[in-house]
Amino acid sequence: MNKKIGYLIALAIAIAAPLVGYPVFLSKLLCFALFACAFNLLIGFTGLLSFGHAAFFGMAGYFAGNALKHWGLPFELGLLAGVAAGALIGLVMGALAIRRQGIYFSMITLALAQMVYFGALRAGEFTGGEDGLQGVPRGRLLGTVDLSNDTTLYFVVLGICVLAFALIVRTVHSPFGQVLKAIKENEPRAVSLGYDVDQYKLLAFVLSAALSALAGATKTVVLGFETLTDVHWTMSGLVILMTLVGGMGTLAGPMLGAIIIIALENKLGDWGALLARVTGVEWFNTIGEAVNMVVGLIFIICVLLFRRGIIGEFIALAGKKKPV
Repeated sequence: MNKKIGYLIALAIAIAAPLVGYPVFLSKLLCFALFACAFNLLIGFTGLLSFGHAAFFGMAGYFAGNALKHWGLPFELGLLAGVAAGALIGLVMGALAIRRQGIYFSMITLALAQMVYFGALRAGEFTGGEDGLQGVPRGRLLGTVDLSNDTTLYFVVLGICVLAFALIVRTVHSPFGQVLKAIKENEPRAVSLGYDVDQYKLLAFVLSAALSALAGATKTVVLGFETLTDVHWTMSGLVILMTLVGGMGTLAGPMLGAIIIIALENKLGDWGALLARVTGVEWFNTIGEAVNMVVGLIFIICVLLFRRGIIGEFIALAGKKKPV
């Protein structure tokens, strides 16, 4: 019951957020929150560390952008094109990577994702190369709702993310999700119980890839462009950081981690300027140039003080306080 109340409070905050925040930035936060939750489905509940999720996130953006800009598809089919592309890439990468375990699995996903990155770099007619894919139209929802209004688009993105998060919650608490947890905790025992472990891993990998692709395709529609940054390996590292900061293996943790990291990347300079005006310390005006340093400091603090992530530590603390 407490979780349901928490979800309702979070939803209420999300609905009211456009009253105080810029809708495009808020939509971007939602997209990265979904991306982190999709990644957490793989690492947090299946125990597979992928360094290649940028391939799904970025390539889905390219396919959705081309579908809307050049192929003339409506908004819904544009997103589906991106999701289908991400799922297909995930199927190919997963089929190759799950043959190995541990660090070898992670390195294979990284190598394959870098192949996708260099492919995107060379396919200039499709991706725009180093210039990126610009001028992606938003279109209309169901052919009637004009998405050129930022606030309208925000609520559409919120609806997409809520449905995707509900799917993740349902998956985690389903018999399929329980098998994934068993694989993470003790894979040999899961094999001894008769489960086809590789098949379950592949299904989890493809589902995570498809949800990551949905996040990437939606972000492209929100911002109106797609660049190589989203396909680069650093994006895979960023989503790992979001998940670890928020709380790996928790449902709400990756969302919080995404909000913290993306807010720092986009708003740290503004916060520094505000602190400079309030305190009179001119140094705060330069803090926006040291985003990576601040993010790194937060990561170090989380490793030292919040090893389970922020939400994970709160859950552990609440569990200790419960009466026996």
